[in-house]
Amino acid sequence: MAAAAFLTIAAGVGTLLWQSGASVTSGGAVAQDADKAAAAAGFDSKDKAAIEAIVRAYILENPEIIPEAVEQLRTKQAAKRIASVRSDVETPYAGAFAGNPDGDVVLVEYSDFACGFCRQSVADVARLVGEDKNLKIVFHELPILSDESRVAAAWGLAAAQQGKYYPFYKAMFAAGRPSQTTIEQAAKTAGLDMAAARGFVASKQAEKVLDDNIRIAQQLEFSGTPSWVVGNRVLNGAVGYDELKSAIAEARSVKKPVG
Repeated sequence: MAAAAFLTIAAGVGTLLWQSGASVTSGGAVAQDADKAAAAAGFDSKDKAAIEAIVRAYILENPEIIPEAVEQLRTKQAAKRIASVRSDVETPYAGAFAGNPDGDVVLVEYSDFACGFCRQSVADVARLVGEDKNLKIVFHELPILSDESRVAAAWGLAAAQQGKYYPFYKAMFAAGRPSQTTIEQAAKTAGLDMAAARGFVASKQAEKVLDDNIRIAQQLEFSGTPSWVVGNRVLNGAVGYDELKSAIAEARSVKKPVG
């Protein structure tokens, strides 16, 4: 009887989650399973109706459980998507990282040099790198806003090849929106070998890396830039230092051995 009651509860909650827009098994399918389990356990229609009334009353008295359940479901779905591409996400292209290369937590940023919200996050990244000596920050280019941002992203990859990504990252955001002038200014500020960088920017390799980044961003269902991945979480937007620090702490606590 306990199993049937549980499935009846699941039917009600499942239907509400489905109506809320979360990606779950349809409410009708869950209800059919509950009906079968209730019948097998000897519940009659009155028993089932009583349980449903209790569940309904509880949910109406505690409506906060619905968004909590939806958020928990989305978190689990995000973790599953991250697991399928974690190696690609947490592995930088060449030298496109900052902080401790052997850090116990990896914070990944997907950004576009034409993105104002990404520019706002530069100070947060610098603060995290300066304060957390056991953090590795991996950068991936996600040029989605303009043709110029894709060119700037290719130059970012060229900087990564030369081991100068983070200086270029800071210089490019400081220079303003990507243009031929600002990109060259940032490249020179970062100390790039300009001839080698131009050769790489024009290569098919650069195109492939950028296309792969966009494919993974779509797979992880990013809503724009910047987007962040840390542990089993995806954060969208310029979420700020405090939220990034909290997510890093959460990821670190999961990794910490118990006892």
